[in-house]
Amino acid sequence: MTNKITAAITAVGGFVPEDKLTNFDLEKMVDTNDEWIRTRTGISERRILKGEGKATSDMVVPAVLDLCRKRGIEPSEIDCMIVATVTPDMVFPATANIVCDKIGAINAWGFDLGAACSGFLFALTTGASYIESGRYKKVVVVGADKMSAIIDYTDRNTCVIFGDGAGAVLLEPNTDGFGVLDSILKSDGSGRHYLNMKAGGSAHPASIETVTNRQHFAYQEGKTVFKFAVKGMADVSAELLERNNLTGEDIAWLVPHQANLRIIDATAARMGLDHDKVMINIQRFGNTTAGTIPLCLWEWQNQLKKGDNLVLAAFGGGFTWGATLVKWAY
Repeated sequence: MTNKITAAITAVGGFVPEDKLTNFDLEKMVDTNDEWIRTRTGISERRILKGEGKATSDMVVPAVLDLCRKRGIEPSEIDCMIVATVTPDMVFPATANIVCDKIGAINAWGFDLGAACSGFLFALTTGASYIESGRYKKVVVVGADKMSAIIDYTDRNTCVIFGDGAGAVLLEPNTDGFGVLDSILKSDGSGRHYLNMKAGGSAHPASIETVTNRQHFAYQEGKTVFKFAVKGMADVSAELLERNNLTGEDIAWLVPHQANLRIIDATAARMGLDHDKVMINIQRFGNTTAGTIPLCLWEWQNQLKKGDNLVLAAFGGGFTWGATLVKWAY
């Protein structure tokens, strides 16, 4: 028993749209094929949010309501809402605020956090700090992206990778040593040249020229990003274990960002983890950016046992990367 307050994950919610975009669908759209996509990424299909005016918040709402139902709480009990996303409904207001309004979280304040594919990890550490401070009792941390909104479906370098989805966790105070125990988070802005969206910000506001030049879509220099990601995600995961005097044998699950199966395999190998201790759903959902890690927790929650050590690891555009150690609380 300890008096130290930690932030325990007490519920998980998730949502993926119904519509599927398979590799065979993509074969008809760009010069690619199913075998090429599967062998290089591990992806067979991804989910796409369709419908006029449908936005990231329309995936976050069911994910958060799912979480509230499981925990038996009302949205009005939520103190704070952090939404990690690079595809907000609008530049402002924050998608977190829109979600709070839609679900009736009338007592919550909130904001969006942008760190690309590492967004959920950065938001989880941020949310955990609010719980540890003793000031807040219920913090919802969301990872969600409607990547189909910023993907150029004529660019085979990116369109085969990304999908849409949302996952959310509830953080509550714990004094029994469960929850978010440690994080190593890193960023390197020189990576901005290799993975970005060129227009739409203050440097290049929307204009006829930026639209014509297709600069409002995600751009990725795949080989460079892959090289950085393999090293970054594996290094930081190994460093986290070492810092906490743990080995692969102490870890129940690796919960990796679902960017590429080869990056996931490299991280697991570096940690000395068997393949059957790695959460993988990339084949069905593709890369949902900030959504991948919470969607894994959502899918695997029935297999998680109280006291399980989890390592959450991610790498994203910018560059951003990190790893977080979580002791499962239920």
